[in-house]
Amino acid sequence: MYVEGLLSSLTRVKKARSLRAASWDTTGRNNDAWNIEPNETRVLADIKGPGCINHIWMTQRDGYRNVLLRAFWDDEEHPSVLCPLGDFFGLGNEIVNSYDSLLFSASTAGNNQFNTGCALNCYVQMPFNKSARIELVNEGDEMHRQYFYIDYELYEQPLDDEVAYFHTQFRRENPCDGWGHEIRVNTPEANIVNAERLAWDNNYLILEAEGRGHYIGCNLSITNFQGTWWGEGDDMIWVDGYKWPPDLHGTGSEDYLNQAWGMQPNAFRHNGSSIYEPDTDGYQTSYVFHLENPVRFEKEIRATIEHGHGNHLRNETSSVAYWYQLEPHKPFGILPVQQRKPVLRGEDGGWLINETAQTQQAEPTLNDEMKQLKAQWAEKQKTEA
Repeated sequence: MYVEGLLSSLTRVKKARSLRAASWDTTGRNNDAWNIEPNETRVLADIKGPGCINHIWMTQRDGYRNVLLRAFWDDEEHPSVLCPLGDFFGLGNEIVNSYDSLLFSASTAGNNQFNTGCALNCYVQMPFNKSARIELVNEGDEMHRQYFYIDYELYEQPLDDEVAYFHTQFRRENPCDGWGHEIRVNTPEANIVNAERLAWDNNYLILEAEGRGHYIGCNLSITNFQGTWWGEGDDMIWVDGYKWPPDLHGTGSEDYLNQAWGMQPNAFRHNGSSIYEPDTDGYQTSYVFHLENPVRFEKEIRATIEHGHGNHLRNETSSVAYWYQLEPHKPFGILPVQQRKPVLRGEDGGWLINETAQTQQAEPTLNDEMKQLKAQWAEKQKTEA
């Protein structure tokens, strides 16, 4: 018996052809980047299968939310990967920072800065049978300059029917529809009951997909308007439809991200923070990959997390979900560029809120407990004043 392991494929010779699509200057000179004009879509790689993309390297000075990365497998009409460039590689809110994980890494001389040069790497396996088409879409107002490698291999025989295809989904709520943003986390007034359909309907939605596959993790970006601890939101994941309790129910945001007692300034193989809030004056991006324990689904999946316990906070939240599934997938879209841009601080340190750039969702309907706890908090503030 031959024992399979993480690196076991390196011990066997494989019948495959190794190739690369890259931005190199085909004239032999050193102009090794592609210019992508505003509103232009460029095809970085158009590959005939069967094969598998094994590595993507990119570097650029900006465009982390303006530019979209798209991937289409097997001549499909709707992309399986649709994500802002920076967020795909684990960097939210147009901020760059050096970090390393099993699936993604980034390296920059300008840590914790907006829109500066950064090298990005992806080591996710992306198999395909008929074709793979990788595109960049420049939805910004300025020309975008992109360096890239896309390393892949081709096979003589088609992939079997059980090989799943890689997908990503970007989501954002700016702000989340919290019912009591004034209430600090971990106070009695925040300790509300959040269960059943109330949780299903109001939790922040990380992933909604249909088909057969497995969810392998996400990154989660927060702009902390409230200013204290943004966590305590339980993860709740429903597999193949609604039921209570959900198939997987967690105990807090940092717990789902595989840390505890808040978040720490580290980036490990399976979990950590690519952007750490104390270094950025209010911005956080953290990630978790459940590669040994993927969440498997036969019909559909709904992966969610509370924004503050019981969804009381109104911070800005965005995310990228990563999963594999058999095609076809349920088509999904993405917010327009003006609704993807980060919320910045003004010279006085306050948040510059642009209402036209906010995502649209209904105001939360307050139940009796929410009303009671908000009144209790307001009375407490009067007493402490």
